[in-house]
Formats: sequence, C-alpha cells, structure tokens
Amino acid sequence: MKDIDRIPLFDSVAPPLREKISEQLVFKGYSAGEQIIDRRSSGNEVVFVIEGRVRVVIYSLSGREVAFDDIASGGYLGELASIDNGLRSANVMSIDDSYLAFLPAQVFMQVLEETPSISIQVMRRLSKIIRQATTRIVDLSTLGANNRVHAELLRLSRIGNTEDENESIINPIPVHNEIASRVSTTRETVARVMNELARQGLLTREKDTIIINDIKCLEYMVNDVRGDI
Repeated sequence: MKDIDRIPLFDSVAPPLREKISEQLVFKGYSAGEQIIDRRSSGNEVVFVIEGRVRVVIYSLSGREVAFDDIASGGYLGELASIDNGLRSANVMSIDDSYLAFLPAQVFMQVLEETPSISIQVMRRLSKIIRQATTRIVDLSTLGANNRVHAELLRLSRIGNTEDENESIINPIPVHNEIASRVSTTRETVARVMNELARQGLLTREKDTIIINDIKCLEYMVNDVRGDI
C-alpha cells in the first residue's frame, strides 16, 4: 500500500493528479510531545496524519494551554493557511509518536479546483469547525466552569455511544488537564465535577474507562443552563 492510500481525502482523485500528489507529499515522523507547527509561522502546507494523534492548541501569554481539537490518523489540518496564505492560527503538537504527510499549498489548491467532491468535503469540515467554535464561544461566555465540564463530557459521550442510546463509554479516560484546557478551567475543578457526577450516579469509572450512565440527564443539565441561546 502506498502512503497516499492511507489519506482518505484523496480516494476520489483522478489518477494523474493522484500521482502528482504522491510525488509532492513529504513524510516526517514526530515523537510524543514534539511540536509540529508553531502559531504565527508562515508555513502553508496541509498536514495529513498517517499514524498517531496530534493536538491543535493555543498558549496564552501566561503559558496556559487552550486545546481545540485532537486529530487522529486519517485526519488533516492546516487547510486555512493553505487557502488564504495567512499565518498559522494555532500550535500543533504530537500526542503520540506520529507519522505525518505534508502537501504544498499549491498542490492542495489544485486538488480543490479539479475535484469538486473534495472541495465539498473540505467545506463541510470547515463548517463543522465553525459550528463547534460558535458553541464553544457561547459556552465560555455563558456557562460557569462546572457547567463547561458537563458540556465537554456531553460532547465526549456523543463520540463514544454504545448500543444503549442513553449510555456512553469513553476510552481512554480523558486526562483532567486535557479537559481543563478545553473548557478553560483548572484540573482541580474538573476532578471535583467528575467526583460529584460519580456520587450522583451519572458517571462510573472502570479501570481506564469512563461510563456516562445517563446521557439525557447530562444533556438536560447542560441545556438547562444554556437556555435558548
């Protein structure tokens, strides 16, 4: 299998352009914890995660980490700088040992121009990012720290649904620091909220797994505070 075959976005590309993409891809390996992209840098390649997992983050002047997204194998990032030729909007670091592919912006733009189905996929991804950012802005503006932790657990529960629509298994257990960085609070607050949910029976810890026992109740707790916003 060629490495390009491990990039789902290019599955529908015509063979001649696919060959050009394959020739232009540059592959690099990164160790866990290593920085891949520096915010405000001028690079505009699109980065594809072949193996491993990377995190998109921004650091405040005080050094506080604000995490935006984790991208696993099959995903990609950096399309904003590729499209508008602007500076990078966030830092990217490797969570696990990762193997990445870098594609020059001009080749990525050629793919978008010549393959409408891929352009639509990219637009849908950007639309999803905007929707998530809008929800996050509202949460940060209107919810207290405890409620923001509830909202993040609700988001995670929707990723890990089981056959029971009202139950979700989250594996591995998200690190308190990671949740804290996503919702702009402290790890102590995250620990306190999760302990309270466990006492209420809404959350159960089993080894390296968290089980959300009542998604509907958790959703009600979040929406009751959000209101009609």
